[in-house]
Amino acid sequence: MESKRDWTKRTFDLLFATLGLVLLSPLFFLGILLAKLQSKGPTFYKAKRVGRGEVIFEMYKFRTMVVNADTLGGSLTTYRDQRITSIGRFLRWTKLDELPNLINVIKGEMSLIGPRPEAPDYVKHYTQTQKQVLQVKPGMTGPSQLANRDEEEKLKGHLDAEHYYITELMPEKLALDLHYVATQSIATDIGWLLKTFWVVIFAPHRSK
Repeated sequence: MESKRDWTKRTFDLLFATLGLVLLSPLFFLGILLAKLQSKGPTFYKAKRVGRGEVIFEMYKFRTMVVNADTLGGSLTTYRDQRITSIGRFLRWTKLDELPNLINVIKGEMSLIGPRPEAPDYVKHYTQTQKQVLQVKPGMTGPSQLANRDEEEKLKGHLDAEHYYITELMPEKLALDLHYVATQSIATDIGWLLKTFWVVIFAPHRSK
């Protein structure tokens, strides 16, 4: 049975996700067009992520890499990853590639604000304490997403990027997400939503 907080957050998510799809529909169709123009292949990329209660779901994004990129390299996207197309790099830089996440929000698999959705291969490294982030739905944006919007640059120069991610970067992100889970409210969610708009518009992703 859903709590009053769950119901309030779900109403918040549905309201703003639906409004976002309507207001951002021109950008959504631009993303579809660019994803189709970049190379042959599907428009959307479906990434397996771990949601609330450790349930696996498919997170939608506009495809930004060559077809079958998963078979050509690791799970992490490294600095200037050669699998990213030129148009895909633009989609990532502008964050247009993440607009389809709104579909996941409307479906109830994600929230607008929440912990960063992580892949199953990395969730298996979570400690019991870190697994507390799985008590809530992952978010399109949130404290760890904004703090690590230049994640590819942070992985730059590490010979074993995956080891660095698991042992250093991922615990830092989870610490931010754990704090969010412990202190979340509609007021803080509105604050993170406004901060996200500010960052996307006035302080865009730096790596290209």
